[in-house]
Amino acid sequence: MSETHRNRRSQADHRLSLAEKHEKYLNQYSRRTLFRVGAMSGATLAGGVLLPGSASASPGPTVLLNSDKVAGSALRPFGRHIAYGADPSQQVVVSWQVPAAVTSPFLRIGTVPGDFSPPITAEVRALTSQMSWQHPVEEVPPNSPSSITQYYLHARIDRLLPNTTYYYVVGHQGYDPAGRLSEMASFRTAPAPGGDGTFSFTAFGDQGVGYNALATSSLIAGLDPAFHLAMGDLSYALEGEGGHPEEDQYDARLWDSFFVQNEPVTAGIPWMMALGNHEMEGWYSADGYGGVRARFTMPDNAWAGSTCIYSWRYQNVGMISLDGNDICYNSPSNLNYTKGKQLKWLGKTLAAFRADPTIDFIVVYCHQCTYSTCHSNGAELGAQTDWAPLFDKYQVDLVLNGHNHIYERTDPIRAGKAAKKVPSRGTVNPVKDGTTYITAGGGGGSVSEFPAPDTYLGHETSNDSPVPMKYSEKDGHSLTKKVTWSRVRFRGYSLVAVDVIPATGTTPAKMDVRAISADGTLVDQIIVQRA
Repeated sequence: MSETHRNRRSQADHRLSLAEKHEKYLNQYSRRTLFRVGAMSGATLAGGVLLPGSASASPGPTVLLNSDKVAGSALRPFGRHIAYGADPSQQVVVSWQVPAAVTSPFLRIGTVPGDFSPPITAEVRALTSQMSWQHPVEEVPPNSPSSITQYYLHARIDRLLPNTTYYYVVGHQGYDPAGRLSEMASFRTAPAPGGDGTFSFTAFGDQGVGYNALATSSLIAGLDPAFHLAMGDLSYALEGEGGHPEEDQYDARLWDSFFVQNEPVTAGIPWMMALGNHEMEGWYSADGYGGVRARFTMPDNAWAGSTCIYSWRYQNVGMISLDGNDICYNSPSNLNYTKGKQLKWLGKTLAAFRADPTIDFIVVYCHQCTYSTCHSNGAELGAQTDWAPLFDKYQVDLVLNGHNHIYERTDPIRAGKAAKKVPSRGTVNPVKDGTTYITAGGGGGSVSEFPAPDTYLGHETSNDSPVPMKYSEKDGHSLTKKVTWSRVRFRGYSLVAVDVIPATGTTPAKMDVRAISADGTLVDQIIVQRA
């Protein structure tokens, strides 16, 4: 095949939707042997306190270890991670992995260490991946199997008491750690809706696996927030743009490393995730999210069949997770795959939050950047066209995202323009000024570049000249535009930490928004306060 013909075919493949590429890829393999995803119904709780539900193990094949030969006592659970439900005052999901198929996986829980409930049955989701379409980062022995199966377990617990610390252990037949306090973890439910206490949360995207990722995870542990927002491109098990199963490089086992790396934090602090382009794993399903659905359980209150598009609230803050792949011109494999459903749902959800007098702030988090001057992935014109008008209409206070591997904060923006300059330690009034957009993609994956000098707290540089913003049009062509809203720029590993402080007397509620580098240095700080 000539190089010209090969390039034309590659360009044509890139214009296909992920669903079309998934179908094309399947046709190259036997549909019986390519992959299997097993999932059973979720466990539930009924009655007053912590009664077991029912679920059974997926019939997926055992590959990593043979459970017929290895006793359950040898199969230690790992990679615990928890998430809130839509009502974090009484709903939590505990998730974990086992290295092979086990019998009767369960969770035990209680409000006193060591005094646990009877076993609560866990749901099993088995995810099988063929080695033929993987590129392992570690050496694979020649006698290894042709596929691997990862077993993800999920236990939904409901009707918990608000503002209460719970202790738990996870196990299965032959492995009951109820008497091993070293394997006990704990979490705390949120206060009841409308509660008025101060709380904190953290956020970053693009973490990956490695010592820089471990540093930012450890920073979360030290800050001890109520929850963490993981804004896409989590493990980087998939290398490449995402959504291209014919060429993306992938190692499913990197997800094991990701969960183990973060377990000291995720076992006790809920991580609420959003989808990134590196979560578009086109081998598992037409939308690329079959792997995500196996590994995570987020609230499912958007519409039937949506994945990681959801809303929830923590005390006086309404939270919204969006899928930027749906509006992304930069990585268009899933462009408009919801057929307008996400946009319609977003409008209704924002309207409901803003009409609720008990909600002071609205925070939106996603992966792609509505506004950013980093040229690695640029800004997303689709978000500026579809989402930003709704953010303006409903006075969204803060939009957080990753995608570009830097920290950047905009001045407050309305109708695409900055309302005023807000230096570090300044104050933003979203009612008058507009929405503040923060890119926090320094979770650990790598560090990107800016077309202008860094400028951040204690290291301010001249920042009055316009900065070029790169973006992609719908046809894929890249353009640049000069903008004046890029207020703080920092190249380095970091996260965002937000302290939400309730109203007192005549003083309105506020959010103290900070950027903290991986070594604990304060990089940026503003106050968001509606008046």
